[in-house]
Amino acid sequence: MNTQDRSIVLINLSGHDRPGITSAITEILASYDVQVLDIGQAVIHDTLALGLLVHLPPKAQNSPVLQELLFKAHEWGMQIRFTPVAEASYEHWVAGQGKSRHIVTLLGRQITAEQIARVTRTVAANGLNIDRIHRLSGRVSRSRMGQPGRACVEFSVRGEATDTAELRRHFLALAGELEVDIAVQEDNIYRRNRRLVVFDMDSTLIETEVIDELAREAGVGDQVAEITERAMCGELDFKESFSARVALLKGLDASVLEKIAERLPVTEGAEKLVATLKGLGYRTAILSGGFTYFGHYLQKKLGIDEVHANELEIEDGKVTGRVVGRVVDGECKAELLQEIARNEGINLEQAIAVGDGANDLPMLGLAGLGIAFRAKPLVRQNARHALSTLGLDAILYLIGFSDRDIEHQWGGLKPEEPKA
Repeated sequence: MNTQDRSIVLINLSGHDRPGITSAITEILASYDVQVLDIGQAVIHDTLALGLLVHLPPKAQNSPVLQELLFKAHEWGMQIRFTPVAEASYEHWVAGQGKSRHIVTLLGRQITAEQIARVTRTVAANGLNIDRIHRLSGRVSRSRMGQPGRACVEFSVRGEATDTAELRRHFLALAGELEVDIAVQEDNIYRRNRRLVVFDMDSTLIETEVIDELAREAGVGDQVAEITERAMCGELDFKESFSARVALLKGLDASVLEKIAERLPVTEGAEKLVATLKGLGYRTAILSGGFTYFGHYLQKKLGIDEVHANELEIEDGKVTGRVVGRVVDGECKAELLQEIARNEGINLEQAIAVGDGANDLPMLGLAGLGIAFRAKPLVRQNARHALSTLGLDAILYLIGFSDRDIEHQWGGLKPEEPKA
């Protein structure tokens, strides 16, 4: 390549990866006082793709520096390409660094070419450009291909979306069509510095509604389940529906609470998620429209820091059909989230809220990352983020953790076994 009047050059090197390649290339550049303006590297299946944008000082522009690089690449059996970059093109690239950045996360039991094609097409159609693609999930053995697993790919995109709300709607519809989850987050300092996670309990941390379990024991299961479903879908006022359901429990023997607590089905990934968060110093809390008895049971089982729920009134060993104190509804959950954040000195942008029902929407809207987890259609449509295909531990992907990060954090322990 003729380097005359070409001071900025893009160098692309590709081929079989081995130790020392980046070191050798940059040592050659260093011997000619070349300045590295940008550098990026990726390795897929032992194949390296290395890119360097460099500025050649006047004394290097007519030197054999590029020839030396060419000889070195030939020695390694690798391909190398030199592309001159015009000054105007470089300055345009520099000016683009102030543009907004977003993280698009694709999650599913497996990731296919069609899913990636549809996601990236939507990104491009909204005027965004992909800067980087990174796999967060671990490698999968061929013997396990085709089996239900977990997969996650993260796209770093740059640019101003024409309509962010419309982009989210497109991704929500696409996620339903492809049976995956697609999350879009602004890539800012808060995304990398979350400190608080609050959870709804029923149908979020556990795979059931406790009040339905109590109702079955009281012989009023069908009546309560119908009211619960309508309340969670937003068809009924939560406080009124809650009072009506609790009233139907009057006379239930309090001894059944322990039996129900012991059989509560903990949601897939809950133990791994909470233990990982705890190990990383996150504050965790249960904000539930359910009952404190079961919240405290889960607190002990999972290691949650604090619990805020409804106190079921019990007199003479029997449920009275009333609760003690204020009912924890959607408004109360939002207020509790703000109170915890304030007490911990945490910005709400650093908070994550997770829930499934309409009464969770106020806290999901307040948190920097509000996640509708396996939620009703109304909640999915009104929340900024939704997860339905994987377990609760998929939230770690949305924070930006990879499987490798999580395995390192666990230090060899099984994910289902919280640290002592």
